[in-house]
Amino acid sequence: MSYAFSELDFLKPELGAEYTGRGTHFSVFSAHAEQMELCLFSPDGKKEVARLALPKREGDIWSGYIADIGPGTLYGYRAHGPYDPKSGHRFNPNKLLLDPYAKQTAGDLRWDDALYGYTVGAKGGDLTFDKRDSAPFMVKGVVQDSDFDWSNDQAIRRPWTDTIIYEAHVRGMTMTHPKVPDRLRGTFLGMCSDPIVDHLVSLGISAVELLPIQYFPNDRYLLEKNLNNYWGYQTLGFFAPQARYMSSQQITEIKTMVRKFHAAGIEVIMDVVYNHTAEGSERGPTLSFRGLDNASYYILSPDDPRHTFDTTGTGNTLNVAHPMVMRMVLDSLRYWVGVMHIDGFRFDLASTLGRQDLEFDRQGIFFGAIRQDPILSGVKLIAEPWDVGEGGYQVGGFPHPFREWNDKFRDDVRRFWKRDGGMVSDVASRLTGSSLQFNHSDRGATSSVNLLSAHDGFTLMDTVSFNDKHNEANGEDNRDGHSDNHSDNMGAEGTVEDEGIAAARARRRRNMMATLLLSQGIPMILAGDEIGNSQDGNNNAYCQDNEIGWVDWSRLGDPFLVFCQKMIALRKAHSELRQERFLTGETSEDGRIEIAWYKADGQFMDDDAWNDPELRLVCVYVSASLNTPNTEKIGGLVIVLNAGGDCEVVLPEVNGIKDWGRLLDTGADDPFSAFRPDRSVVAYHETVSVFAPKGASEPPKNASPAERRRWFQFGRRRS
Repeated sequence: MSYAFSELDFLKPELGAEYTGRGTHFSVFSAHAEQMELCLFSPDGKKEVARLALPKREGDIWSGYIADIGPGTLYGYRAHGPYDPKSGHRFNPNKLLLDPYAKQTAGDLRWDDALYGYTVGAKGGDLTFDKRDSAPFMVKGVVQDSDFDWSNDQAIRRPWTDTIIYEAHVRGMTMTHPKVPDRLRGTFLGMCSDPIVDHLVSLGISAVELLPIQYFPNDRYLLEKNLNNYWGYQTLGFFAPQARYMSSQQITEIKTMVRKFHAAGIEVIMDVVYNHTAEGSERGPTLSFRGLDNASYYILSPDDPRHTFDTTGTGNTLNVAHPMVMRMVLDSLRYWVGVMHIDGFRFDLASTLGRQDLEFDRQGIFFGAIRQDPILSGVKLIAEPWDVGEGGYQVGGFPHPFREWNDKFRDDVRRFWKRDGGMVSDVASRLTGSSLQFNHSDRGATSSVNLLSAHDGFTLMDTVSFNDKHNEANGEDNRDGHSDNHSDNMGAEGTVEDEGIAAARARRRRNMMATLLLSQGIPMILAGDEIGNSQDGNNNAYCQDNEIGWVDWSRLGDPFLVFCQKMIALRKAHSELRQERFLTGETSEDGRIEIAWYKADGQFMDDDAWNDPELRLVCVYVSASLNTPNTEKIGGLVIVLNAGGDCEVVLPEVNGIKDWGRLLDTGADDPFSAFRPDRSVVAYHETVSVFAPKGASEPPKNASPAERRRWFQFGRRRS
């Protein structure tokens, strides 16, 4: 078959390979190229069957249309232009380049020195020019047809106040589950299989946040150590799903996953990496962006454009401030929302996306572009609010509608429960949504994404089982990963048979999970934490695609799972715990209090108590915000966190309420066995207790059957 460009039957403004129904339109951006060639390949990707110069250039967009080719066609680009590394240009037409807009990839990237634009090992380093063809080793793009039967699937768009996030890895979640079919383990279809969906529904989460599922290659240096890129934070294809997560060659599998999650009432959030790419520093390979237009796609050193400017710790920084790079990122996000029905995004190292002139700007063009976009401004947007560059730590610095991962919550809750001194005021702040960081610029109390653990760091079980990291399996002599984890092994390092230590660890996990789910903001749970999953003390399992990094489903019988299910149900049953507005401690004209802090004797906290380094007890009354409309009646909860020894606590008389029933006691054999206490109760050592008013013994008359079941689940009728 011969291939030739022809006149396009209608205008195609989109970039990438767009199938028209009668042929395919190819277009790609490059401001500094002198010629752009489209390369077509045989179905197995081994033979280049055509090399055609794109005939049309408008501005910096190169394009052409070929009739009678369509879905399944394999292709790539070769870019001609100056090879002048000292000026930032690294064009080398011997290197096949992946289309940044490729909707699917074919084949595996096989590491070879031919993938580099310079001659590896040569005396001149990256200033040399390599003439070997990289196509035999290079992954190819695949033309796609976006048609799919969504069966009336609709976005859920659940309010932030009702959101509970579950961070998971597609492979890690499914590789050891005994009920996931072998052929589906590690895939999108495995992720949405009945055993996984049923587990998430029974747990009560509302959204899954998936570690990167856009196309990423394995790092060469990891493969040479018999490891691989497990987490996936080295994106190369911003539109293509990761091929290793598909059980077939059909990208419809990811759509099937999203559709099935939606049918179960679960939103799907993608962890996306737009701050850097897999090409690394100037000494990295030429796989796509570097060869298409290095000086446009990447931020280069202002002092020496030969070098990339690195604020990400990966060797390069994507130049999102460039109009066409910005367009690529926005097009990618819109594609995942519009075509793949994704419900939101968590932006890795998001401070990098806000850099203009190398400095972070919360009013920067990226944030402005998102906020004005009618599609993207309406989905869930979560920032990882830091990078490794100067001024990169920006917790609380992002504009609405972004929410932010809050590492201060993680660290302060861990420190409080391991009995560090002077933590009462910090934990009080975390319970109320971290107002110091987020209560500004009209941001809401749902701005903070609260977490105890995440993919990066200790699991919850390891937080109470290890004093030190144990990353020896990573091959870096245990030098990688954070050394200060605010963890406590409770008396022995690692797995123990001592029943006393095991019981203490179980109680502390209950206390920490209860603190998470009783706090204002958005709770996020790491996959496996609910069943006591351990990574054997590895707090940087980025390269461990094995039993270290996978969720261990043999722990499914851990009673902690039932505790987590009931804690999530408790949170859902009490709107006081998930408010949109910050509680500021104001008092209404009729004397109603929205929040108040108490000492153990029932008196209000004073400065001496707040500053007491030996105090390890927090007692707070939480009610609906005074700004909450249509509050039918005064209720509220009393929450007691006791990280110290046994302590007698006088429950407050507040808003006319003086009779309280206990809903939760993490130190009891049955933590949710309710009973009616006296005004004075004992807060036993290292416990969380929650009390509700006696007047709350009946559900509202308009409550749904499901709400009535939740209402009575905690024994309120018996109070």
